[in-house]
Amino acid sequence: MDDESLRDKVIETLKTCYDPEIPVDIYELGLIYEVAVGEGARVDVTMTLTSPMCPVAESLPPEVEAKVRALPEVSDAKVEVTWDPPWNPEMMSEAARLELNM
Repeated sequence: MDDESLRDKVIETLKTCYDPEIPVDIYELGLIYEVAVGEGARVDVTMTLTSPMCPVAESLPPEVEAKVRALPEVSDAKVEVTWDPPWNPEMMSEAARLELNM
C-alpha cells in the first residue's frame, strides 16, 4: 500500500473516534493536525483536544493510537498531543458545523 492510500485509511479510522461530549468524530472536529506516514508504514499522528481540561485527555490519545496501530498495514503508530495552536471551533469542518447546528 502506498503512503497516500495508507494515510487515507488512517484518516478513515480516525473518523471512528469521538469526543464523548460532542457527537462529531475527532477528524471533523479539527482535532487532528497531522497524519504522517513514514518509512516502513510507521504512522505519526499529531492531535489536540478541545481544551487542556478535557475529561478524555487521558483516554482519547491512547484510543487513537491503539486504533491506528491495529490497522494491519501499519507497522507502528505514535500519537503526540499538542496545544499549539490551541483548538477553536473554527477548526471544525463544514460537516461538523452542520451536525452541531453552528
